[in-house]
Amino acid sequence: MIASVAHASWFKAKETQTLLAALEAARPGGSRFVGGCVRNTLMGREVDDIDVATQLTPDQTTEVATKAGFAAHPTGIEHGTVTVVVNHKPFEVTTLRRDVTTDGRRATVAFTESWEEDAQRRDFRLNALYADASGAIHDPTGGGLDDARAGRVIFIGDASTRIREDYLRILRFFRFNAWYVRGPLDPQGLHACADLAAGLDALSVERVWKEVKKMLAAPDPRAAWEGMTAIEVRARALPELANETRLDALCTLEADLMLPVDATTRVAAALMDQDGARALARRLKLSNEERDRLVAALGDEVKITSYMSLRDMRRAIYRIGNEAFRDRVMLAWAGAGGDKAQAWRALVAHAQMWTPPKLPLTGDEVMAAGVPAGPKVGAVMREVEEWWIDADFPSDKLSVIERLKAVAQGMA
Repeated sequence: MIASVAHASWFKAKETQTLLAALEAARPGGSRFVGGCVRNTLMGREVDDIDVATQLTPDQTTEVATKAGFAAHPTGIEHGTVTVVVNHKPFEVTTLRRDVTTDGRRATVAFTESWEEDAQRRDFRLNALYADASGAIHDPTGGGLDDARAGRVIFIGDASTRIREDYLRILRFFRFNAWYVRGPLDPQGLHACADLAAGLDALSVERVWKEVKKMLAAPDPRAAWEGMTAIEVRARALPELANETRLDALCTLEADLMLPVDATTRVAAALMDQDGARALARRLKLSNEERDRLVAALGDEVKITSYMSLRDMRRAIYRIGNEAFRDRVMLAWAGAGGDKAQAWRALVAHAQMWTPPKLPLTGDEVMAAGVPAGPKVGAVMREVEEWWIDADFPSDKLSVIERLKAVAQGMA
């Protein structure tokens, strides 16, 4: 592994270099890239966000950005973070910090000029890697580079101390293991998480839900999920996600057949039923959209099988929607094992490709056929719609009108 990020496209990008040049002009050697962009580059992973640590104060960062013609937004000013936007590209620029007090949920910080102090307040050694203006790596904890090379997640310093600073780090431990670890989970970290699991009770449910989604978006979270379950962290933080067999089967299926990963489908797989989905949504304050998707994924009013005909697939998609159909197919496929992969793949593809049509009939047309305004209009439209669905959604308007006339006459 080359201890440099100078080759990375994000590092060489005009926006990145322009921002760093402005910061460095204000204080030479005072700004470095940190965290995920450095870690992921060294580990050959995709980089989504670019964070900068700086010895400049937030006011100085804002002044530098403004003079350079960049937009500057105080998105986390109490913790020293200013979001600087360069040519529509956002960068989080944060002043070096040290913790003054912590209560397990949040920290009061003081600004510092020490890279070592800033590193010590972070969670894991591979997250405390910095890259300077030349792309060279700095490793203040002395273990971050080795961890990135080996594919392991180790707390900085004493694991229990790091967790007591913020109990969310228990879930972050498993999330980062899901994404980055090759091999067993660090036993000392696992032991500390087990000892301090009660601290999870004090966390905001929004933070817990955010970590769960990130963890289950990992290519293969099975080892991390098993570790979390073994020390009863999963039962404590996520009691509704108790269907370990189906979640494991879905993850196995995705890994073996290299299928696209969807974190929400995995959450649905880990739930027992629709009641569990509603309970999870209430407790963790999911959005209405998230709740409705999970509930729909666990419905059973439409039977899903690998041997569904095209007609049956279209009927099902029309009734429950493309997204719910895909989720149910994935859960049914996981329950059936890896057999008949080609047939199951066809169902997934159909869910993505076929757009349900709209019934080519209006209420005005129903009334024009002699149906009086009122409840009968809806009743006639529903009967015509059932015929239309059963006929596999014909687009012939004349056929629909002829059916309307027959239904209207029958109800007269």
